[in-house]
Amino acid sequence: MSAILKLGRARSAWGLLRTQKACMSVALPQPNPQPNIQYNKVFINNEWRDAVSGKTFPTINPSTGEVICHVAEGDKADVDIAVKAATDAFKLGSPWRRMDAGERGYMMNKVADLIERDRKYLAELETLDNGKPYNVAFSTDLELTLRCYRYYAGWADKNQGKTIPIWGDFFSYTRHEPVGVCGQIIPWNFPLLMQAWKLAPALATGNVVVMKLAEQTPLTGLYIASLFKEAGYPEGVLNVIPGYGPTAGAAISKHMDVHKVAFTGSTEVGQIVAADAATSNLKRVTLELGGKSPNIICADADVDMAVEQAHFGLFFNMGQCCTAGSRTYIHESIYDKFVEKSMERALKRSVGNPFDSKNEQGPQIDEEQMNKILALINSGKQEGATLMAGGKRAGDKGYFIEPTVFKDVSDNMTIAREEIFGPVQQLMKFKTIDEVIERSNINKYGLAAAVVTNDLNTALQVANSVRAGTVWVNCYDVFDSCAPFGGYNMSGNGRELGEYGLEAYTEVKHVVIKVPPKNS
Repeated sequence: MSAILKLGRARSAWGLLRTQKACMSVALPQPNPQPNIQYNKVFINNEWRDAVSGKTFPTINPSTGEVICHVAEGDKADVDIAVKAATDAFKLGSPWRRMDAGERGYMMNKVADLIERDRKYLAELETLDNGKPYNVAFSTDLELTLRCYRYYAGWADKNQGKTIPIWGDFFSYTRHEPVGVCGQIIPWNFPLLMQAWKLAPALATGNVVVMKLAEQTPLTGLYIASLFKEAGYPEGVLNVIPGYGPTAGAAISKHMDVHKVAFTGSTEVGQIVAADAATSNLKRVTLELGGKSPNIICADADVDMAVEQAHFGLFFNMGQCCTAGSRTYIHESIYDKFVEKSMERALKRSVGNPFDSKNEQGPQIDEEQMNKILALINSGKQEGATLMAGGKRAGDKGYFIEPTVFKDVSDNMTIAREEIFGPVQQLMKFKTIDEVIERSNINKYGLAAAVVTNDLNTALQVANSVRAGTVWVNCYDVFDSCAPFGGYNMSGNGRELGEYGLEAYTEVKHVVIKVPPKNS
């Protein structure tokens, strides 16, 4: 069995590395670093409009700190209008409610076709507004976005109930009905992908949506709204509002006519969203929140492979991943070697202009996030961790941070407890599997975990014992639209993606029909 696991490890881990390297070297369309901004207003009832208040806010290029454009600042007044439009679109007898399920799937596939058509432009827009490398936006983010829409397009006409043989002369069956008006609030780290994760299951199952985009990254989400209109979605089915959390976001989570809210973001804001939902109309809630994921490197690991896996698991997307392997536990027998190689790898990581294909790492999302990360790095040094690489701002323009590696990190340090959400790797030492499992579980989060080992028993022990919604064995950050994603504890509740992701957007109705007795 261990030989089989070893073969699987080699294929999956090195296959993942080859995929990432391919993203860096594939012949991509030459990007335009200054794409034309086509949409910067509120989208309601298939119309573009200014915010009711007339206010706008700047969206910033994180590579330069310069303003890209000003965007309409939606707030409660705009949310109220959007919810009314969505409510009208959801009324019995409306074009949306009367639409065949198969037609909903067809329309979602049309959206995917349009995204494919405009893939280069969307990647350029994502890189400009978010700062992620263009080649990653084009090859990874947009590929996963397309797969998500196409996957749920296939579910549109398969949302089936059951017949139930209850006692007595009755015909009993269930219907899976749409929840209704769904409020959705998405983050800035994966704007296109998080929008797809929310919209695709909600619309495939016949719901209507009011979505708030992250104020840091509104541009691609607004453009996607235009593609839903182009694909033929009826008025009011999708409404998209750029704005701030305390105003537009809170208006959604508190709204009495919103039946369900889905939020991805920080644990602290997730608690506010849940409280708003509870104190308003007890609307249904799904939350995908923070993480501090343990990545366990066992003594029998191939060190070179494990170093690259851990590097990718932490530094991907500038460390701005809720699943980032930010607690890397290495067995004491290979610790020193692992630290040395991790430092060397971090020092080789190229940081700079995300439109330049030679660069692996772009900027952090904004100045506030950059300063937060730098403060946490400083706390690591002050609390006794040993800085092995990086630790400073990179350059003096934009929000770049050097790839940073700490060794001699203990569980009680701030950098080992708090979600950094940046390119800061913590390397920690362990002796036994039982010990590292216990340490992995002493944390308020439970989103993801990973283990690198050549022993099947160890792999299963860790996978079955660590309290996390996803556990990767000999790989990291492997996502698929078919498989569920979500967390334990303060990493949230509910699941997105896969068949499990449909549950959040459907109500189960039980119908019982009296069967007349047979004639005597």
